[in-house]
Amino acid sequence: MADRVPGRVGVMGGTFDPPHLAHLVAGAAARAVLGLDRVIFVPAGDPWRKRWRPVTPPAYRLRLVEAALEPLGSWAEASALEVERPGPSYTWETLAELERENPGEERWVVLGADALADLPDWHRPREIVARARIAVVERPGLEEGGTGAVQGAVPGIEARLDRVPMPALRVSASDLRRRVRGGLPTSPLLPQRVRRLVDELGLYR
Repeated sequence: MADRVPGRVGVMGGTFDPPHLAHLVAGAAARAVLGLDRVIFVPAGDPWRKRWRPVTPPAYRLRLVEAALEPLGSWAEASALEVERPGPSYTWETLAELERENPGEERWVVLGADALADLPDWHRPREIVARARIAVVERPGLEEGGTGAVQGAVPGIEARLDRVPMPALRVSASDLRRRVRGGLPTSPLLPQRVRRLVDELGLYR
């Protein structure tokens, strides 16, 4: 694949088990607020922080992400970087690979306020902040995510942080898995294309 013209890129990682409306809205909000040219959705190949529960095989989750993004146009991309890379999925490694592919791009890691609070426990968080800015997506009705504890563990993060307001959506992947398992409706929180693929693959039963 030919190198891209350098631009502004959001990188949104996650288990995406399954990808749902809040993921898509978060990516769209980051794109609008930060003027991003594209947002890359990166399903974790080996989500080492989720080893306490069974996780859908990565190749299936990649297909679910591709189905979710299909109607959104060229600004939203699915990446197989972590699915194809052996070993635990580390964000700093993904950023390093993206930097090698397109060294002139400016990047933001897009995450929620809860993930920001957890950032000190990620693998090599200082390298993540050195390689990309952090776009923290915040929902109304929640207190603005503080960075005091994070700043202590990841010095300099406040200067690398951009806040992205997002509409409040009551949706979670665990609830959607329960709904599929119970034969309950999932629309519009789970995109129809994703639900069709979930049923085709027999997931969450």
